[in-house]
Amino acid sequence: MRLSRARIGRFHFDPVLLIVTTSLLLIGYVMVASASLHLGIKMTGNGLYYPVRQLLHIGLGLVFGVIVAAVPMRIWEENGPRLFLAGLLLLIIVLIPGLGVKVNGSVRWLSIGGMRIQVSEVVKFFSVIYMAGYVTRYQESVQNAAFGLVKPLGLFSVASFLLLLEPDFGSAVVIIMIAMGIMFLAGARLSQFIVLLLIIGMLAMLLVYFSPYRLVRVTSFMDPWADPLKTGFQLVQALISFGRGEWLGVGLGSGVQKLFYLPEAHTDFLFSVIAEELGLLGVVTVIGLFSLLVWRTFAIAVAAEQAGLRFSAFIAYGLGIWFGFQSFVNMGVNMGILPTKGLTLPLMSYGGGSMMIMCCAVALLFRVQSEVAEINAGTPKRNRHG
Repeated sequence: MRLSRARIGRFHFDPVLLIVTTSLLLIGYVMVASASLHLGIKMTGNGLYYPVRQLLHIGLGLVFGVIVAAVPMRIWEENGPRLFLAGLLLLIIVLIPGLGVKVNGSVRWLSIGGMRIQVSEVVKFFSVIYMAGYVTRYQESVQNAAFGLVKPLGLFSVASFLLLLEPDFGSAVVIIMIAMGIMFLAGARLSQFIVLLLIIGMLAMLLVYFSPYRLVRVTSFMDPWADPLKTGFQLVQALISFGRGEWLGVGLGSGVQKLFYLPEAHTDFLFSVIAEELGLLGVVTVIGLFSLLVWRTFAIAVAAEQAGLRFSAFIAYGLGIWFGFQSFVNMGVNMGILPTKGLTLPLMSYGGGSMMIMCCAVALLFRVQSEVAEINAGTPKRNRHG
């Protein structure tokens, strides 16, 4: 009885997850500072403008993360549908003239307390929670009936449509991947899953074909050197960054591509700055850290499933899909193996909304791991394996 009481309220930290996420935050912050000093001087006259704001983003992210980690998983499960509907409402609000903030032709942000919050990041977080709850409640329907797959995709189609109006094609793809990935891991029939993938793939190709600026991105990605000063400019500058970095890089702070050659060097193309200044060593280190993050996330999901925490397991699976897919797309864009998309590098790129939501997502993963550890700690060894 004393032992069980002592465990009430105790939070179990996963050391591997803590080391990996802290490393990504630290490396990201240093590289954001390196990539933005000159930009701060140009825009505000203060070289520390962006580093100080990013530190504030991380600080707020950690505060919100503590709050998220303090909420039991059953509360998240009960409120998943409400949260997703709240996300849809935010997507509608951001499109209302005068409320949404327009940057580079896209209306993706809301200004709250002087800080811009990218609504799509909030929707991704809520999407994981909603889908985890859905496949937990309707497991048999997902596994045996086509309607079980189509029903949640109706809501996700609405969210994707609203995202495309911003426009934010990249985030629309991410939330669809989260939904499809969770349903596949929940046991959806492979034949039905393949049909849905083909339909979604065809719709995506049609969106690209009938949207001139998206079509230009694809064609310029296939041959960026055909127009290196216009349509292929971003990718050409990114590839130059990788070429200059060689094995060990030109040195921290010594890169030149970030000096108004490489667009969005501190956000979408931070990975290219890492490649130039830290070389192949830095690139492999970052890829290795993200690989460890995804592996550990899925390991926590498997442990949760074995402990009978089905909702928590699919939360972890969804977060793993999100982290893995978004980081892969960002790095793929930077390396020229994918067309240009406006997706940040999780836990590393500059941005208030992105950083705070990613910290909350990691905190939710810590909560899953803590509850799994709590159950395992309270289970006698002779009973753990049946």
